[in-house]
Amino acid sequence: MSNPGTTEEDDDDVDYGDSHDFDNDDREDFADPGGRSALRAETESNPRNLPCPNCGTENVLTPADRAHGYQCDACADRAERGCD
Repeated sequence: MSNPGTTEEDDDDVDYGDSHDFDNDDREDFADPGGRSALRAETESNPRNLPCPNCGTENVLTPADRAHGYQCDACADRAERGCD
């Protein structure tokens, strides 16, 4: 849906900057496709070898998770419930 006063061509030129990560993530890029977790899948080139920046639990994040600024699922769940 276009904004009033703009054309569809105008919408194609929108620069969302770094705040919107439209990097064409496919479902198989996620550890739990279709699930509640936003963490990326562990692969040979993306090992789950990094600690959570909040709780310090070892080996819960991949380099891709860290690059996206993620925390472990347990911390994310607590934050979403307001129990942080």
